[in-house]
Amino acid sequence: MNPFIRLHPADDVVIARGQLVGGTQVEGVTTRGLVPPGHKVAVRAIAQGEPVRRYNQIIGFASKPIAPGEHVHTHNLDMGPDKGHFERDYAFGADVKPAPARREASFMGIVRADGRVATRNYIGVLTSVNCSATAARAIADHFSRQTNPAALAAYPHVDGVVALTHGTGCGMDTQGMGMQLLERTLTGYATHANFAAVLVVGLGCEANQINAWLATGNLREGENLRVFNIQDTGGTRKTVEKGIALIQEMLPRANAVKREPCSAAHITIGLQCGGSDGYSGISANPALGAAVDLLVAHGGTAILSETPEIYGAEHLLTRRAVRREVGEKLVERIRWWEHYTAINEGEMNNNPSPGNKAGGLTTILEKSLGAVAKGGTSNLEAVYEYAEPVRAHGFVYMDTPGYDPVSATGQVAGGANMICFTTGRGSAYGCAPSPSLKLATNSALWQRQEEDMDINCGEIVEGTVSIQDMGQRIFELVLATASGAPSKSERHGYGQNEFVPWQVGAVM
Repeated sequence: MNPFIRLHPADDVVIARGQLVGGTQVEGVTTRGLVPPGHKVAVRAIAQGEPVRRYNQIIGFASKPIAPGEHVHTHNLDMGPDKGHFERDYAFGADVKPAPARREASFMGIVRADGRVATRNYIGVLTSVNCSATAARAIADHFSRQTNPAALAAYPHVDGVVALTHGTGCGMDTQGMGMQLLERTLTGYATHANFAAVLVVGLGCEANQINAWLATGNLREGENLRVFNIQDTGGTRKTVEKGIALIQEMLPRANAVKREPCSAAHITIGLQCGGSDGYSGISANPALGAAVDLLVAHGGTAILSETPEIYGAEHLLTRRAVRREVGEKLVERIRWWEHYTAINEGEMNNNPSPGNKAGGLTTILEKSLGAVAKGGTSNLEAVYEYAEPVRAHGFVYMDTPGYDPVSATGQVAGGANMICFTTGRGSAYGCAPSPSLKLATNSALWQRQEEDMDINCGEIVEGTVSIQDMGQRIFELVLATASGAPSKSERHGYGQNEFVPWQVGAVM
């Protein structure tokens, strides 16, 4: 097995398959010193200021002369004097291709009365404000199968009662962007197919007034959506008692479901990556992209997000936009992020994280080029803002931060009933009410943290499995999980703490 991986004939670097010691021969070049797994080795002399290519795309500029065989990383590669603001060819729609032949596959889903299809069957307890979080958690805790198994013993078709609390809802502009995002997020969760019913608990005097939120979201209280607040109820104890009683009323209806064969077209996956490494863009991300192409061919939907983590690779997506305005909306969101980071005295290259860099990623350009591989090769049908309802089928984009819990929260609010999450450094993420599958980029991670990983894409790095075959495996695992098979994170009880709406604007 070759000790390195070449991704494109025109690349200036190759990737270490395992740790390389000084003297290792790399395409006729001798390595100079130790090179960690997943890191880059120069295969030619690169002058200071010259662009460096991986995937045949610019990942940065040499900050000093780089000799053949030298380790290429943060000590000799950066974003260049213009901080990554070099010209990109957006070529809107240039790579749009005919729709794939429609394929048919099914999973065992739960069909709601209005025709929506669920992959899980939870009752949710949401909060309008941080002040009601403790009461909401106490209500959900009463129904915990770990501490009070009798509470749900008669309701085997209910997956659980989960409290999704947050740290905002007051001290904010009632008309500002932050409030709009929060209202949109709560609306998306309150109407999510994976919730059979939802209880919303408020304090009473918060900026995010429940009645105003209901009006904004065109929601009406009914047997499957109940709302009340602590101040009107008369305190915390009475609030918890009332909440428990309301959920007890909801449980018989929530339990009256059965799984039945449903088209894979009803699956919407939120695509995530966290704790990325130098193998992410080689193994798990392109394998997930292959699974996305399969899902799209079956009529399903996949949502790519994390706008700061496509920076420098957005031109690969605009080329796939089905209409020019779709591509232009994506570019507009990129420009918004450049402004947003600038006014907060940051820059787009504040990402990647220290862990990403330890795994071999040097700049946000390099990280982004690997991250977009999660989106496969399908046409880009639409671009959405954070937590907007996803109406289109196929491959779409949603503008979110790169921080995984915030990003996935927006995707689920938009309708994602599954999450697929690639990781190279290791992640312990889970999601509720939508199950999350975690894909390891390398076998060392799989062996070290198998209890958290659902599939090992490290076999691609080892050369024993193709990207397409791994994509088929992922697609089949998605169908099984959507049918009710528990993910690793579900077995550990993850999901309640990972609800993190995007908070923007001044905290007043």
